[in-house]
Formats: sequence, structure tokens, C-alpha cells
Amino acid sequence: MPFYHDLKKYDPDPIYPNKAEWIANRLLTLRYDIAQTITKDRRPNSLIIGSWNIRAFDGGMPRLDESFHYIAEIVSAFDICAIQELRDDLVPLKRLLGLLGSNWDYFVTDVGNHEGANYERMGFIYNKNKVFFRNVIGEIVIPSGALSDGSQIARTPFFAAFQSGWFRFTLCSSHIIYGDNLGMRAQEIKAITKALLKRAKKEDQVFIFLGDMNIESRDDEVWQALADSGMQVPRFEATNMKGDKFYDQIAYTDKGASTRKTRLLRHGLFDWRNAVYGPTQGRDPAAPDDPEFVTRITDAEHLAHYEPINAAMRSAYGKSPYADFASQYANNFMTFEMSDHLPIWVELEVDYSDAYLTRFLSDMG
Repeated sequence: MPFYHDLKKYDPDPIYPNKAEWIANRLLTLRYDIAQTITKDRRPNSLIIGSWNIRAFDGGMPRLDESFHYIAEIVSAFDICAIQELRDDLVPLKRLLGLLGSNWDYFVTDVGNHEGANYERMGFIYNKNKVFFRNVIGEIVIPSGALSDGSQIARTPFFAAFQSGWFRFTLCSSHIIYGDNLGMRAQEIKAITKALLKRAKKEDQVFIFLGDMNIESRDDEVWQALADSGMQVPRFEATNMKGDKFYDQIAYTDKGASTRKTRLLRHGLFDWRNAVYGPTQGRDPAAPDDPEFVTRITDAEHLAHYEPINAAMRSAYGKSPYADFASQYANNFMTFEMSDHLPIWVELEVDYSDAYLTRFLSDMG
């Protein structure tokens, strides 16, 4: 679990009364929702891989202290997480690692400053108690004719090799180009998956392709490029705030030279909006009643709480307060504090002991 000792430093805060109490209340609710969605039903000796586009982390006005706690709480539910939209300044990422603890480590790419790269980094954050790095990192470089314009992929896909239990795998994180040209998005996905499948035929490991693939619809050519790639693609619900875009995906190889095939146990996305920041989403009527330590905040309460805090923060950084905070809340304030994407995850089997031992019984019989 993340560390919480920073809460002791937050009071008194002249622009944020009862700051530690608010954050503690929200963390209790967030922890409960994470447990109900992800960790409660986790199997022993499994691996949970996450992917999250954390909007501009951190490329503008710094996030509030509490946002780092909430992001750390979510990331801690995964054993390893691919993060897209990291920015030049790594201080926010290092603060996140400080909250996660010394058993966590990370890798990041350099800042992409060529056309289409949007000055972004990509990275992996991983729990060294669950995953170890196999000392291989790299980038996907494609043949000159793989894209119709002869270019390279705008935001170069980043990969690193890891192992958890018996399971050897390479994660390839990507942020597919955005824009009106859906064909170019599809071409990038085809080029990346082709490169990964080629490696999978030769190398004794599973390749996992994950990230923000900018898939808007399951009926468009971008989705079809992934679905037809030859990789296995679990069906995730929409990951944008409006619930109508399928931007974020995780796909994996299930054929090739790997002696440990991928066994998918569960998968899903995590919607943090009923616990922190909002706007409040509809809850499953079949869900159990909240325990006493869980508190839900209405949209009106969120607006009343954060408007003066945000105005003071903007003024401190030389920005004018929003003229209409309510209209800016969901699209700007909330998404720059958390993200405009929801994180996705898969749970995989990593203990192949029984299958290995059974081989000897079969050989003897």
C-alpha cells in the first residue's frame, strides 16, 4: 500500500481548511472501490498489469497534493503499470514513486520532440516485490515502407522485458497518433503488432501491447487493425470521460516460441469518479451497501469544495480564476487533476508449477 505520512504535513493550510481530513476520507472511499473492483477477487500468485494515460503528468500547473495520493492508490493496485503522457519534468513521477514506496521502480523514455510526439514520455512503474526487470529495453523501429508516408511512428513505442513467477513477458507501451486520419492510426497499430508478433515467433516470452491506442469506436478501422492483428484482445469498456470512446487497450500474444502461454484470469477498467473528484457516476444497484467508513460526495459538494481552492491555486501561478468554475470542472479541472482516461488492467496467471510437475508424471507413465 502507499505511504500516508505526508498527511501530517498538510495542516494548517491557509487555502485548504481541513485538508488532511478531506484527503483521508476520500482515500478510504477510493481504497474500498479499488478493493471491490480489482483486488478483492484477485487470485494468489497472479500478475496484474495496468495501463493509464495520466493527462499531461505534469505539463502545466502542478496538481493538488491529494491527486498524487489518489493516483498512487490506484497504481498500487497493479503490479506493473504502463503510463502515457508523462512530461519533461520527472519530479511529479518521483513524488508518485515516493508515495508508492522503496519497493517500486520505474523506466521512462526520453521526451519526444519530433513531429507528432507532443513532447511526451512513456514509462513503466513496477513493484519489485512482484516483478523483476530482465535488463532489456528498447523502442520499436519499423521499416521505411510500413507507413504510407514513409515516416516512423509518431510517438515511438517503448518496450521493456520483465518476469513474474514463471511468466516471462515484454510490455510494449504506445500512444497512437491522434487526429482526423484514422487510416494513419490503423497503420501504426498494424506496424507495431506485426513487429511484436515477429518477435514472439522467436523469443521465449509473451509480448503485451498496451496503451492509449486512440480507438474511437469498435466499428472503425483503428479497432479493426487491432482485432485483426493476430493478438488476443480482451474487450474493455469505454475509457474516456463521456463513456463512448475505446481509447485504451491491452493485447497479448498467445502463439509463438513462449513456453508459458498467457492465461487471462480477469480484466476491466477502474472508474475512480465515485470516490474522488467526480462527477458522480451511476452505481450498480446490486452492489453491497457502503460500509460506515465510506463517504460519497455529491457533485454540488465537489464544486463548493474545490472552487475556492482552485481559484487560489490559479492565482498563485499567475492565472485568472475560471469565470464559470462549474462549466470548467469536468473537462478541465478534474481531468488535469486525475486524467481524461480511466485506467485498464488485466490479471494473468504466473504460477505454472502444477503443469511443470505434471510433465514428469507423464514422462514416467
